[in-house]
Amino acid sequence: MADLGASPGGAGGDRDGDARSPAAASPEDPTARHHRQLIELLNELRVGLPGVQVLFAFLLTVPFTQRYSRLDGIQRDIYFLAVLSTAMATACLIAPSSYHRLRWRQHDKAHMLESSNRLAIAGIGFLALAISAVVYVITSFVYSRGVGAGVAAAMAGVVTWLWFGLPLSRRIER
Repeated sequence: MADLGASPGGAGGDRDGDARSPAAASPEDPTARHHRQLIELLNELRVGLPGVQVLFAFLLTVPFTQRYSRLDGIQRDIYFLAVLSTAMATACLIAPSSYHRLRWRQHDKAHMLESSNRLAIAGIGFLALAISAVVYVITSFVYSRGVGAGVAAAMAGVVTWLWFGLPLSRRIER
């Protein structure tokens, strides 16, 4: 099994973790590499976080709508799972920025990078769960529980493959 906690960019000294990349010819100082990788990670989180926050805001308004009372017990439970998963995704995806601010100039970038990478992966996992749960609630409300379960399972499979399977399969190939 691949190490999900590995630093972004791989263990080598190259820019992309690819030994065949042109950057492999010019070694990068470990401190500079950690700094660059941390900036890359924070920029990646900056791109994805607004979507998570919009989903969270939307989910927070749902119980105050008239149609919420039409959800059955299972739909409400899965809706609540979606809310909690989105809250956890938000917490995990914001944590690296907070960590960076609180540990600024503490000469701890290697540990900060490791921790932030793990938090980002956890946040992505919680987001995958939240998306699947939201898809179930909406689809089961509009169609039926069976259709909701099937569509949510398919969505979970697609998201799991794209966000985890594809990157990890590439790592295993190497």
